[in-house]
Amino acid sequence: MTKRINSFAPNISENCDRIILGSMPGGESLRQHQYYAHPRNSFWKIMEDLLGISSDLPYERRLSDMLKHGIALWDSAHSCVRPGSLDSNIRDAVANDFESLFMEYVNIRKVFFNGRAAESLFRRHTKGMALPELEYLSLPSTSPANAGMTYEQKLVLWSVSVK
Repeated sequence: MTKRINSFAPNISENCDRIILGSMPGGESLRQHQYYAHPRNSFWKIMEDLLGISSDLPYERRLSDMLKHGIALWDSAHSCVRPGSLDSNIRDAVANDFESLFMEYVNIRKVFFNGRAAESLFRRHTKGMALPELEYLSLPSTSPANAGMTYEQKLVLWSVSVK
């Protein structure tokens, strides 16, 4: 039987006006307890190219640099059952507490989804929640499982949003 896994606490501060939501950390991220830790995940490389946050920096420094840019990180799911790392295998998901998050961090204006699974989980589990009026945008997944797009294609789509 596959055990229930849990996402991380949000990386957020009062000055954040944007948040990037993944679905649920993959196996390598859970092992390292780091967002986007898989070496073939292009998230940190995209942040390097768009924001100048070097992917070679220590993880804690990358997180603090994201906050300096006003960008928070979190996941749509708080917990789920998922054999392996594929989003398509996510079952029995419980959403993160977005009502409380958006009430506490009132400067958030834009929500970016790192892939369709993150958006789908968010929308399914936040129906009926009292959420503020926000701008939502789905971006291509930075996961290595999203092999249908080149890095350059992902970078272009992320650049019109996050920067």
